[in-house]
Amino acid sequence: MSEESKAKQPQSPHVNSDADAHAKMVKGSAWMTAGSLFSRILGAIYIIPWVMWLGNHYSQANALYAKGYNIYSFFLLVAIGGIPSAISKQISEYNAINEYGVGQRLFKRGLLLTAALGLLSGLILWFGAKPIGFVFGGSDPNVIPVLRALAIALVIIPSMSLTRGFFQGYQQMAPSAISQFIEQVFRVVYMLGATYFIMKVQTGDWVNAVTQSTFAAFVGAAASFLLLAWYYYRQRPELNRLAAQSDAKLVIPVWQLFKDIIVQAIPFIVIDTATTVFNLLDQATFQPIMQATFHTKVVVINDLYALFAFNANKLVMIIVSLASAIAVTVVPLLSESLASGNFRNIRKQLEDAIVLFLFIMIPGALGMAAVAQPLNTLFYSYSQIGTMILQISAFTAIVLGLFTVVSALMQGLSRNRDIIRFYLIGLAVKLVVQWPCIYLLSAAGPLVATAIGMAVASLMALYDLEVNFGIRYVKLLPKVNRILIYSILTYIAATLVVHGLNLILNEQSKTQAFLIVILAVAAGGAVYAYFALKSRLADLMIGGRAAGLRRKLRIK
Repeated sequence: MSEESKAKQPQSPHVNSDADAHAKMVKGSAWMTAGSLFSRILGAIYIIPWVMWLGNHYSQANALYAKGYNIYSFFLLVAIGGIPSAISKQISEYNAINEYGVGQRLFKRGLLLTAALGLLSGLILWFGAKPIGFVFGGSDPNVIPVLRALAIALVIIPSMSLTRGFFQGYQQMAPSAISQFIEQVFRVVYMLGATYFIMKVQTGDWVNAVTQSTFAAFVGAAASFLLLAWYYYRQRPELNRLAAQSDAKLVIPVWQLFKDIIVQAIPFIVIDTATTVFNLLDQATFQPIMQATFHTKVVVINDLYALFAFNANKLVMIIVSLASAIAVTVVPLLSESLASGNFRNIRKQLEDAIVLFLFIMIPGALGMAAVAQPLNTLFYSYSQIGTMILQISAFTAIVLGLFTVVSALMQGLSRNRDIIRFYLIGLAVKLVVQWPCIYLLSAAGPLVATAIGMAVASLMALYDLEVNFGIRYVKLLPKVNRILIYSILTYIAATLVVHGLNLILNEQSKTQAFLIVILAVAAGGAVYAYFALKSRLADLMIGGRAAGLRRKLRIK
């Protein structure tokens, strides 16, 4: 059987050696990183024509889009946030003890549950759009049609996400990654087509353009769900074979399956909504604090809000998605090791996950901070304050990503109550520092307040993992120090290229900003790749392929 054919078959995730577990983590992270990264990049690139077609309305449109999407994201995560991860975790545990049939029954019953949750949440958002928009939309009536357009997507996305979780339970990340990318392609195509038709052909209303742009979430989700259904249909014979050869010693009633899903999902829902709750807190408090403190006009506040809630967030989420990819991959692996009582494997997987996260996240964040000025010009317009906000967002992304990963590690090890407690403490810290941060830093204040709150929660979680599972952070220090040094060198290289090219190119031109970004990213990436390969640090991440790259690049 070819490698490609093997990749398409459900794999039996029995207990593996350290090397096998590490290889699965790297491979799974590679798939999820690729899918998430391409999706996020595509989800950022569309901004360039979208902003151009919206013209002078783009800043207000960005603010409206962010307000609607933050509310929608909260509803979406409450409806499904924990279910894919919970299903992935449970199926992985059942498969580890050769009870494939139970896992497949769990999936089928879960589809019924998610269909009901999707319909219920969609109806609540549709009929509650007016009061919800009043509370979290700053009394903006334009939020109402946007929320109703997004309510339609809520109906099918829970079942789609559950199906992704099913494949992840078999440690198959390709269906999830590819469907994620397809979802984004269809969403962006519809979004841009509708916006162009409304703004350029009809010379229409920008609010209608934003409404149709948010309805694109349904179009993308429908395409993704159809692809996942096709994957499942192709693999059904193999799934039936695995179920037939199961031990079949567990007899679990239907009501117990539903209870298991809900009990497992609640902690995931609480944690998965963490970033969205932080964003909603910003949405609800930024306008009144700015009005009370600086007596700023609403139009100006919306412009400032768009800078960090939409503009910077869209770009920064590209690198935060890398952390999410690692988090999704590590949960079933940890659950499998926990089910088999292999604490040596658990410690190794925890250490690998943290190092892998830092290896990707730190240079990504510092690199984005280095190219913030031309990147902001390319996607939006030349703006010094926009550049500053993007730089701050890039640095705070490290903390957001860290919380994403450590919370997944805790949940994979069934330490749900502890991570929820740490998150609530972090949220309380955010509430305490929100006003002084906005008072001192204006539009950058919410970002800094979020970073402080998330840092507190993350540090508490890291300490918990050290105490209960014996992670040896001192052992990781040499690798972490090298990652940090190489990331700083990457930042310096990219920054020098940006400043050097700004002397001979027009930094306010989108075309020339694109050239600056490409050259600066290439220079910074080359520096990081060189040192990672030369120091053998890359070997920890990509194994034997690193040696081949060194030979091709003649790095000794």
